[in-house]
Amino acid sequence: MDALDRVVKPKTKRAKRFLEKREPKLNENTKNAMLIKGGNANLTVTEVLKDIYAVKKPFAVLYKRKNITRPFEDQTSLEFFSKKSDCSLFLFGSHNKKRPNNLIIGRMFDYHVLDMIELGVEKFVSLKDIKNSKCPEGTKPMLIFAGDMFDVNEEYRRLKNLLIDFFRGPTVPNIRLAGLEYVLHFTAVDGKIYMRSYKVLLKKSGCKIPRIELEEMGPSLDLVMRRTHLASDDLYKLSLKQPKGLKPKKKKNISHDAFGTTYGRIHMQKQDLSKLQTRKMKGLKKRPAEKSAEDAGATPKKLKSA
Repeated sequence: MDALDRVVKPKTKRAKRFLEKREPKLNENTKNAMLIKGGNANLTVTEVLKDIYAVKKPFAVLYKRKNITRPFEDQTSLEFFSKKSDCSLFLFGSHNKKRPNNLIIGRMFDYHVLDMIELGVEKFVSLKDIKNSKCPEGTKPMLIFAGDMFDVNEEYRRLKNLLIDFFRGPTVPNIRLAGLEYVLHFTAVDGKIYMRSYKVLLKKSGCKIPRIELEEMGPSLDLVMRRTHLASDDLYKLSLKQPKGLKPKKKKNISHDAFGTTYGRIHMQKQDLSKLQTRKMKGLKKRPAEKSAEDAGATPKKLKSA
């Protein structure tokens, strides 16, 4: 049995807190990504991994040592690192004569590879090559996808879903205007994927709404799709399953119109208004004649038989 698969009983409070963090939750933590360098990674691949790590921080782990593995042939090492670092996303970089400047982006489900896509880097501009101000660490990016291929082709559609999962960052309840300062733009055209990153500049416009300008910040990548390893429809559907606690409860007898107004329907039993308790005052008291008329109209009770 693998050391990571054994049932571990915590002996200290620190170990107990560590295991509680990794337990399944209704609202999961922000997904972490591990960036792994292959055994024959060149300078370009190393710089790409460093720049992606700078964009993804603090929700990323960068492995600086080279790891001799081939994810499309053997996935055990990736699954081992996923358990060890508690990461459900990964980016693997390698380089060889057959597939130069190679990147493999993928994600895990239950510490097993769900799907991964191989991309080739044809052109790369680093963060250091563009001399301007950068966004602070941990900035949540705005993601923009352009191109019909992201909606028509199944592989590109899964790649779009994977990129959203990789770069989306933490889930936030509120958004402030000054926090929208980083844009990641992906364009699919002519069989290539162009990744560009911009910094949002808010300029004065003479009114409440500022004038927006985009300034290229880096990194910049020209990618081409190579091999793919996609999960089956049943496994992919299982990975999207939500617990019952997160599903909204159905509210009966509530409807909405075209303008968003909420209407509620109330079901009540038929009420006897003669027994309705009213305010006690002399003017509402029944007269003796009314009481005798009511007593005469009432049916007498049956006598018990001897």
